Amino acid sequence: QVQLVESGGGLVQPGGSLRLSCVVSGSPLDYYAIGWFRQAPGKEREGIACVSSADGTISYSDSAKGRFTFSRNNAKSTVYLYVKNLRPEDTAAYFCAADARYPPRALCALSEGEYTYWGQGTQVTVSS
Repeated sequence: QVQLVESGGGLVQPGGSLRLSCVVSGSPLDYYAIGWFRQAPGKEREGIACVSSADGTISYSDSAKGRFTFSRNNAKSTVYLYVKNLRPEDTAAYFCAADARYPPRALCALSEGEYTYWGQGTQVTVSS
């Protein structure tokens, strides 16, 4: 049984920064590919960044490069998403997800359908 719990969302002014956390339980963290996604009201869920369980390689969507940073702390079974220079269009529910497929992919995927386990999300609202 894999469980994921996100935290760290909240209200932030444009130009501010946040660190989102996702605690993963069920197996050692590096057993999973872990992805960060977000979903704004009325829009489809989109991938932001992910880490491969094969070798820890991190991948970013083209739109996330430069403002989003993914990190993983295996000892704490936690992954983080650092977001800087937040914009109103970043307002969304942010989710982490785990892919436990074996053997793992060499690179993680940023498509929603590749992930089996999902957290409940943490809301990020960017407004002045």
